[in-house]
Amino acid sequence: MILLLESLNHWHWLAFGFALLAVEVLGTAGYFLWLGISAILVGIMMSLFPIEWQIQLTMFGVLSLVTTWLWWRKQLKRDTADDAQRDLNQKHKQLIGRVIILDEDFPEGRGRIKIGDTTWPASSTQALSAGSKVKVESVEGITLVIVEDVPS
Repeated sequence: MILLLESLNHWHWLAFGFALLAVEVLGTAGYFLWLGISAILVGIMMSLFPIEWQIQLTMFGVLSLVTTWLWWRKQLKRDTADDAQRDLNQKHKQLIGRVIILDEDFPEGRGRIKIGDTTWPASSTQALSAGSKVKVESVEGITLVIVEDVPS
């Protein structure tokens, strides 16, 4: 086994890296991309100067961890920013600006309003009577902030 590891050269690492990239093309969602790139980087380093097999494997492991971690951080930032702007499957965000006619009196402060087939916790700075048109102004957590809709 040691003889096999000692015989590793840059072509082995390049072939391994491209094989991992080929597996990535089959649709593994990025799992093999960074491993393949790390193997190719080890192959490039070995083509420039000779490296012992222990350092090769360590370098591959460290590069794999670093590249995967950097990708994860970048992707996490992008996903978090996208989620803040996305309204899909976030019903409370879709309700902002919606005008509703109240079925029953709404006390000043906190209460519940019915929108479609769902009741929502809501808050208002004024008491509103049944039949009033109200507008969802904003959302605080899952509580809808409503104001009386005054026609302009």
